[in-house]
Amino acid sequence: MSQIAGHLLVECLIAQGVTHVFGVPGESYLAALDGFHAHSDRIRFVINRQEGGAAFMAEAHGKLTGRPGVCFVTRGPGATNASIGVHTAFQDSTPMVLFVGDVASDQRDREAFQEVDYGAFFGPSTRGMAKRVERIDDPARLPEYVARAFATAMNGRPGPVVLVLPEDMLTRTVQASALPRVEAVEAWSDPGSLRQLREMLLQSRQPFVIAGGGGWTPQAAQALQRFAENWKLPVGNAFRFQDTFDNFHPLYAGDVGIGLNPRLAARIKDSDLILAIGPRLGEMTTSGYTLLTPPQARQKLVHIHASAEELNRVYQADLAINATMNAAARSLEVLTAPPTLPWEAWTESAHADYEANLVPQALPGEIDMPAIVAALQKHLPADAVLTNGAGNFASWIHRFFRHHGLAKGFKTQLAPTVGAMGYGVPAGIAASIATGRTAFTIAGDGDFLMNGQELATAVQHGGKSIIVLLNNGMYGTIRMHQEREYPNHVSGSQLSNPDFAALARAYGYEGVRISRTAEFEPELVAALARANGTLIEVMLDPEVITTRGTLSGITQAALQKK
Repeated sequence: MSQIAGHLLVECLIAQGVTHVFGVPGESYLAALDGFHAHSDRIRFVINRQEGGAAFMAEAHGKLTGRPGVCFVTRGPGATNASIGVHTAFQDSTPMVLFVGDVASDQRDREAFQEVDYGAFFGPSTRGMAKRVERIDDPARLPEYVARAFATAMNGRPGPVVLVLPEDMLTRTVQASALPRVEAVEAWSDPGSLRQLREMLLQSRQPFVIAGGGGWTPQAAQALQRFAENWKLPVGNAFRFQDTFDNFHPLYAGDVGIGLNPRLAARIKDSDLILAIGPRLGEMTTSGYTLLTPPQARQKLVHIHASAEELNRVYQADLAINATMNAAARSLEVLTAPPTLPWEAWTESAHADYEANLVPQALPGEIDMPAIVAALQKHLPADAVLTNGAGNFASWIHRFFRHHGLAKGFKTQLAPTVGAMGYGVPAGIAASIATGRTAFTIAGDGDFLMNGQELATAVQHGGKSIIVLLNNGMYGTIRMHQEREYPNHVSGSQLSNPDFAALARAYGYEGVRISRTAEFEPELVAALARANGTLIEVMLDPEVITTRGTLSGITQAALQKK
């Protein structure tokens, strides 16, 4: 049966199991929009208000499901706006496919209206934004390109793929059928490497596991837990992958990221064997490449990663194993441990250090942020999805909130390791729309206004998120760095803000403002019971700049150095 290519494209997405597509409509892919209309009973086009928000929602969907999140944008400005989500998916190792409506084939290479060279812009490289960029000129090959895009996005190190859709191609009549659903290919650890890993463990006295990165499933997380239990290993979660290992488990040692517990940093440096299972070992997880120094760390290093290209790229590992997380964890859990292990006290003290780090420092002001996080821990359901963008505000959740995580069956953290501001609000909305689970977002005043317009998307599509917005009147992270480097020279970091509670109400959310800790818990309980979303604006003292210290303290320390 013949049909227009735009309809075939939508059928190809349905065949890949896609249920939600996020995007901003454009005239360059009207035929595909008509396909979404024709198949609206099987696939939902979520209308966003800006392409950056749409791409973040697709990336969040990919994190939640393990299958590519899908975003549709128009040419030129639409694609460039969406690039922030593509870059996030690349650095966070998240499967994603971005479809870009493009100029017609007979107008190419003339700098036509909004024309962009997408291969050059998104182009695959060691520092690129996409794993693959392809243009589909022949509508009969749509099934081939879509299936390949999904396979590329999921296989090896997960990541984004960009498919460019010429406007005239989408309107042509074609006789073709969608290809079957693509599944990720498992790469298994070779037996010889597993034997070598076991020998390295037997020779160790102070081992440490860092788990994280893309490609984890509940089954893989459960297998990792059994491996750690068999060998009584301390486990830390890589930067913003804090749901990889259960934070309540007695083997948990804390998150290895920004604002790192100083005792944990010292422990990693003192370790004689690091088992890095899944993470890239990037700048944030290694504290600027100081916990492990490249190109060859002082500690023995076993690096397990789904991408052969990632292994031995930054760190020369003593043992590199190319395996997907599901296969690696299942291989590790059957490694036989000896009856006694010399590092049991080391593991117990690692967890004790983590527990001690949950005790907060005294900070000024009427808002007690650790108490607010404790209220979240008390009232949010165990499967709640917590999201955030980039900024010091996120450190409250990172340090004090404890994820049961994937081992309990749910991914519960959506946070950009790429450090993109504006991610949390659309990610929370996507989680609500796609899963129906409780979605909680912590945001800063600067961070919120990057994509706050997506509250309109939530209201239009029945999404409900709870947003705690910390308002301190500045870009706090930048101000912190300013005071360290240029004390008392405030420039470019001050903010003049709207009434955020009133703005939320204008979109259809409930909006409230609090200035004292005691006001928070009742508002949270009310938000959970409410049918629509809620924004709780928290007026935070600008002095409370980190979880450990004050802005004036940073300034004074910097002045003393000068």
